[in-house]
Amino acid sequence: MGFNIAIDGPAGAGKSTIAKRIAAKKGFIYVDTGAMYRAMALYLIRENASPEQIDEKCQGADITIAYENGEQVVYLNGENVNPYIRTEEVGRMASVSSPNANVRKKLVELQQRLAADADVVMDGRDIGTCVLPDAQVKVYLTADSHERALRRYKELTAKGESCDLETIEKDIIERDRQDMTRENSPLKQAEDAVFLDSSHMTVEEVADAVIALCQRDKL
Repeated sequence: MGFNIAIDGPAGAGKSTIAKRIAAKKGFIYVDTGAMYRAMALYLIRENASPEQIDEKCQGADITIAYENGEQVVYLNGENVNPYIRTEEVGRMASVSSPNANVRKKLVELQQRLAADADVVMDGRDIGTCVLPDAQVKVYLTADSHERALRRYKELTAKGESCDLETIEKDIIERDRQDMTRENSPLKQAEDAVFLDSSHMTVEEVADAVIALCQRDKL
């Protein structure tokens, strides 16, 4: 079994940014589980699937991960969908579809296979509680809702997209509620996870804090 780092937390907490930085510093494989769920959400949007159709429709999605030039590429039925999975529309659909048992089963199997064979950093909503319960290092990464909305606002405006900070924060708060109250694998801190609030920390400070946990475990 590889050495596994599990990073959980709400939307916009910086999980992906931190996980990528740690993977680069430690030479681990970064597994972006959120991107996998977003790829499924994109597929369901393209299929015009209603919530009642998710069970059936999700079976038609083949989602794989490849590493090209050191970066993760998510493939949906053979198509590189990296450019399409970070929109707000896809994010909202992901919150609706990710609790679905069939969607989760399909994606969790792939995630666990990756973690069994390699040293990985994996981030999501339930990595430490469900996907990798035996991970050597677990972190619950969060930040206050306004700070998370501001980060998202800056990210979108930098891309030239028109957006509203207040609307983004409302969406984040609602997404938190959905993630924390969903029936299957709700977002929560694992009992053995280290709580880390990144509201007033830089990316480097957060990454170094997690790496220090790895060193504590003699990695």
